[in-house]
Amino acid sequence: MSFLADPPLLVASGIAIDSMVSDEDTAKKLEMGTLLVFLLVSISLYLNLGWVRHFWQFFGAKSGRDFMFNSGVLPLSDVDTTAKKHLLSVALFATYPLWLRMGRKLGARMRANRSALSAR
Repeated sequence: MSFLADPPLLVASGIAIDSMVSDEDTAKKLEMGTLLVFLLVSISLYLNLGWVRHFWQFFGAKSGRDFMFNSGVLPLSDVDTTAKKHLLSVALFATYPLWLRMGRKLGARMRANRSALSAR
């Protein structure tokens, strides 16, 4: 989980939920569960909590926060813990439900297109 990888993973998760589940109540539960898992792991990484240490170490990051910002591909500093960086992180975490919702909408659109094509 990282600020670079999470948005596309959340969109893909939304598409998967929408394509696999036709019952909206079940889809909403899966959506909430998915969002909770992403936020739990990502916030734990950001806070450098010990239970996710192996995860960031596997990817060669210096810390969970380093992994959240750099994803092993960017050279951004992870020692900057200014209020601006924390506010940016809160703003990025706040977008997570939007990415998942976008995936659900894309999944619904894809399903509608498949239905229209098969009806021809």
